[in-house]
Amino acid sequence: MVLHLGGGLELVLSTDIRIFADNIKVGLPEINLGIMPGYGGTQRLSRLVGKAKAKEIILTGEAITAQEAYNIGLCNKIVSQDDLLNEAFILASKIASKGQIAVKNIKKTIDEGLEKTLKEGLELEAHNFGLLCETEDKNEGVSAFIEKRKPNFKNC
Repeated sequence: MVLHLGGGLELVLSTDIRIFADNIKVGLPEINLGIMPGYGGTQRLSRLVGKAKAKEIILTGEAITAQEAYNIGLCNKIVSQDDLLNEAFILASKIASKGQIAVKNIKKTIDEGLEKTLKEGLELEAHNFGLLCETEDKNEGVSAFIEKRKPNFKNC
């Protein structure tokens, strides 16, 4: 069993997508030391798994398994320890093959939109969609779709 506790988990919480090995346990045990997470754990965990589940994990200081983490939405996928690095490279390659202007705008729209009301988030999404419709990458993506070929994005 591999443990990722405290600051290690808080660092993981700051990532966009999380793939866990099936042999890990994660937790925020700071309460056992009379302190609390101080590197974003209270804020990021509650946004990922909900207030009640975050409080349970943080207030008990107990570690949870990869399967429990997956069940509550803390990780996107579980793989064997041997496959972990390969799975991460496969996912990263898929994302890297997309138009990077779109990737950047999607991440920005999700992150900023979650800080806004739904109405404001939808307005942000519509605005950023419009910006992307003016790019060469959008033209290439649509042409590739129509021509049934892989797009060759130039990130402009």
